[in-house]
Order: sequence, then C-alpha cells, then structure tokens
Amino acid sequence: MLPTTRDEIMAWRRETRQRLLAARQDMSVDQRRVASGAIQARLDHVAGTLTGLTVSAYWPLRGEPDLRPWLGGLHLQGVRGAMPLVVARGEPLRFRPWFPGCRMEKGFWDIPVPAEGPFITPDLLIAPVVGFDALCFRLGYGGGYFDRTLATLPAGYRALGVGFEAAALASIHPLPHDIPLQAIVTEQRLYSPSPTSSAL
Repeated sequence: MLPTTRDEIMAWRRETRQRLLAARQDMSVDQRRVASGAIQARLDHVAGTLTGLTVSAYWPLRGEPDLRPWLGGLHLQGVRGAMPLVVARGEPLRFRPWFPGCRMEKGFWDIPVPAEGPFITPDLLIAPVVGFDALCFRLGYGGGYFDRTLATLPAGYRALGVGFEAAALASIHPLPHDIPLQAIVTEQRLYSPSPTSSAL
C-alpha cells in the first residue's frame, strides 16, 4: 500500500532513505568516479554560461557524486564557487566562498566547510539527493535544510539536484513543505518537471 498520512509518509521516507544510502555506498569507488564524471559533463550542458555567477555545490559524503573537480574547473574560468554550512540547527543554510586549496574546518556533523570568508548568496545552487522523483522533488537526509534554504533565496535563483540514476523513485510523496528543484541531473539523463524534458 502507498503511504497516505503524514506519519506513513515519514516512515516510508526513513525506510527508503536507508535503503538508498546502503545501495549508494555499495557502489565501488570506480563506479562512483565514472558516474560523477558523467554528471559533471552533463552539468556543463545544463548549467550553461556561468561566468560572473556564484555557484554552490557541496562537500561529498556517504558516497555522494563528487563535484569538486567540476567546481574547481569553474573557479579557473572565473566563476565564484561556494559551499553550504549549517549555522544553527533548524535554520537555512548559509554559503561561503570555496576554491581548491581553501582552508576548511569541520562544520555541523563534522562535514568540511570553508573556514573563512563572507556569507554569499548563490545564483546556482547544486543540491545532492538521496532519492528523487520525475517531478524533481528531492529526498534528502531528513533535516530539511535545503527546503528551508530554497524558501529564502531571492527571485531568479536556480536550483539543480544531482544524484545517481539508481536513486530515482516513482514519487517521494511530497508534503506541503517540500520544494521541487528545477531539474535533477544523473549520470544518465536530465529530469525536469516539464513533460517535454529529454536526455542530454
């Protein structure tokens, strides 16, 4: 039976999250490296010209696609990179500049974050997904940080998700607080809420 009540949906999400995380971490290092490279190549097509913009990615953990080489390449092209950090539990994420070799420190959950620099607002935010559906709703780790962040970004921002194709779900059973991303990129294709979306 499909979950229908909020409690059922939250229980389903917890079980699905654990299943998808276990499957992702079962991938070999080479499988993740090859898939991450394909995602980076696809992002170049999807994101378009980024010169003069601020692009936020993330420090990979628990087998997430590694976008650091892509973000480092953008830095060499004059694009300002950024990474998110948690400043307080239950608050939206904040962003600091990131570039290869910048000083990092342990942040919330011991995730490495930029140690210094002003808070900045990304023009393009790249969010990792644990799971996702064809309408570009994202299943994350359950803390709600990205949803709270998306709700506070100014008009005109762009938000893309990245994940492995194996994380695709029929539906995450969205709740009122869930905010869909504008597109999700995997190693195999581009997902968009538009029914005319096609693979790149």
